[in-house]
Amino acid sequence: MTDRFYLYDDREETKTRFVSFMGENQRYDLAITQTDRYYGKSLVLDLQGSRFAIIGRDDLDEPGYLDSVYKLTEEEAAELREFLSETII
Repeated sequence: MTDRFYLYDDREETKTRFVSFMGENQRYDLAITQTDRYYGKSLVLDLQGSRFAIIGRDDLDEPGYLDSVYKLTEEEAAELREFLSETII
């Protein structure tokens, strides 16, 4: 067996919020992890759809970003954007 080559192997304290809410179009089950690792952005996991993204306030303003990452319709992405804009610092 060869030696494993690590690019990094760090541990850090995080804050994770688990939230589930019903929108007009679908249910959202999310895990939102805040860490210093991603320059103040949050790791947002869609637990139902098995998708995730590193999201900051600037990403919420990017047209089509949430639609693409989470495979949502424009209306569903608007619901998620509204929630995340209240949540992500």
